[in-house]
Amino acid sequence: MAAARNVLITGGSAGIGRACVERFARAGDHVWFTYHSGHARAAELVARLAHADRRPRAFAFRQGEWDDHERLLAELPGPVDVLVNNAAVGSKTVESYVPGPDHVRDAAFLQINAVGPLWLVQQLLPGMLARGRGKVVNVSSVGGGVAPFPGFRVADGMSKAALAYLTRHLAAELAHACVDVVAVCPGAVETPMFEASTLAGLTPERRAAVEAALPRGRLISPEEIAELVWWLAGNDSGVLHGAVIDASMGLGAHPGLLTGSAALAHGPEEERAIRAEGQGPLPEPMSATPLPEPTSAGLLSESTSAPVAPTSAAPVATGTTTVAPAPTLPAGAPR
Repeated sequence: MAAARNVLITGGSAGIGRACVERFARAGDHVWFTYHSGHARAAELVARLAHADRRPRAFAFRQGEWDDHERLLAELPGPVDVLVNNAAVGSKTVESYVPGPDHVRDAAFLQINAVGPLWLVQQLLPGMLARGRGKVVNVSSVGGGVAPFPGFRVADGMSKAALAYLTRHLAAELAHACVDVVAVCPGAVETPMFEASTLAGLTPERRAAVEAALPRGRLISPEEIAELVWWLAGNDSGVLHGAVIDASMGLGAHPGLLTGSAALAHGPEEERAIRAEGQGPLPEPMSATPLPEPTSAGLLSESTSAPVAPTSAAPVATGTTTVAPAPTLPAGAPR
């Protein structure tokens, strides 16, 4: 049996973090997790896992505030072998975390979701290197970490893109070290954060339509992501050092399943709620614009539909092969 590791999971009282706490505890590791406002949830989780070989411990933590980072590190009962950077705020949860106007919340996204994980890595990495082992798993998001998702808060996506960059940068610096760094980018996961940011304002009919439009027609469970995180923290994942993994079940390859879904069309009340949050209206599905059809006289102009004469440039000789110049394409045509 593998030796028990000391695992620190941020944001462990709900959602993906909670599932990670349960998975690592079930494996027999020493699990320490943080929470911000979920004291009751954290206490319930600790009590429920009290039967485990090693009872988890919970710590209050305000990620992105330096004094609290120092306090947390002083309170931890030992060195950290595995860091799971999971804590983050979303487009709705940021409202309860940071009061104030939109520009203050935009700054909070970057401070909490990007600077906080950076500080934790900087604080814990020297000890991992000194002990000759360590794993860092950054939980980013498909929005920002893999692809842009128009209609969602820009600062949220920027913060998740920063976490993906942090992973690659650390992997480059640690290419010959004994610490592995990897990022996971979940998609539409059944968590309180996704519920608040995307589903809560929808009617039951629209919610069902949104879920049906997602890959496989369903939400991802937190336990599915936790199983991946647990495996990445193990000994067999070294080949993925530096990888930013799209764990969205295909949503990262096709963001329009969410951002362009007709099910996200909204009525006046929903639009007012969205605008009040500072996100602007959700995008409507885009209709494809067909390319102009070629004619015997040449390609049609996009603006006037008048024939465009073929180029009269002479063929170019290259060695023994004569190459005809490319035809002139209308503005905006794919190249």
